[in-house]
Amino acid sequence: MDKQDNTKPKNVDYFRVPDDLWALIEPCLPAVPVRTGPGRPPADVRAVWNGIWYHLWTGCQWKAIHVTWFGVCSSVLHERFQTWQKSGVFNAILRRLAEYYAERQAIGWEWQSVDSKMVPAPLADDASGRNPTDRGKQGSKLHLLVDERGAPLALHVTGANEHDKWSADDLIVSIVVDRPDPAAVEQRFCADKGYDYDDVHEAVAQAHYVAHIKHRRRRNEPVIEECPIPGELRYPARRWVVERTIGWLSKRRAIRTRWAKSAANWLALLQFACAHILFNMAIYG
Repeated sequence: MDKQDNTKPKNVDYFRVPDDLWALIEPCLPAVPVRTGPGRPPADVRAVWNGIWYHLWTGCQWKAIHVTWFGVCSSVLHERFQTWQKSGVFNAILRRLAEYYAERQAIGWEWQSVDSKMVPAPLADDASGRNPTDRGKQGSKLHLLVDERGAPLALHVTGANEHDKWSADDLIVSIVVDRPDPAAVEQRFCADKGYDYDDVHEAVAQAHYVAHIKHRRRRNEPVIEECPIPGELRYPARRWVVERTIGWLSKRRAIRTRWAKSAANWLALLQFACAHILFNMAIYG
C-alpha cells in the first residue's frame, strides 16, 4: 500500500520562516532603499524576519537573540519590527494571507464565531487592566473572529477588565477582507452567553447577521429545560472552532504571555501568528 500524503503541517522550525510563507510575505514589504554612500549595507530582510519569527515562537527578549543566530543584531531586529508595525506591514500580511486562504479553500462565510482570551501582561503600558480571573493581576484580552472552519478574520486587543460585549462591533468592522452581500449569502454570528446583551444584538443586526448567541439567563428568570432560543437545538455547535484557533495561537510564547509594552506591537505579533495559521489552513485544509 502506498504511503498516504501527510495532511498535517510539519514541525515548525523556530529559526526560519517557511519558504512558501515567505514568498507571500515578501511582496507586502516596503522596498529597501539602495545605499549609494559609505557605510554598512542594510541587514538582510529575510534574516530579520527569521529573527522576528524566532521571537514570536519563543517569547524571548529581543536582546536575548544573539547576532550570530541570524546575522542581525537584536537592536536592528526590534527597530525593523517597530518600523514595519507602524507602517501597517503586519496588517497587510494578514490581509494577503486571508486572500490566499480564500483562493485556496474559500472562506466559510455562512458561520462566523467570536470569543476572547485573557493573558498576563506584566509589562503593558496600554490596553491592559486588572484580570478578574487572575487575582487582579495586570492582563490583556485578545478578541478573535473566525470563519466556520476557524480561519482568523479579525483581531482586537483590550484590557483584561473590559467586557466582551464592547468588542463585538469592533471585530465586525475589523474583518480584513470584504464580506459577501448578506442578501446573497446568509451569515450567522455565533457567540457564547457573554455576548447576550441588547447592544450586541443591535450591532449584529445592523451588520446584517443572523444572531446565534447563547442565551444568558437573567435574574429571577425561570429555568426552562428546552432552550427557547431558535437555532440552539436545530444546529450543531459552532463556537468550538474559535476556541481551537485561540489554542493554536497560544502555542506561540510571545502571545501566551504579553511581554510587549505596546499593544500595537502585541497586535502585530498576533497578526503575524494569524497569517501563519491562515497559511497552514490554506495548504492543509
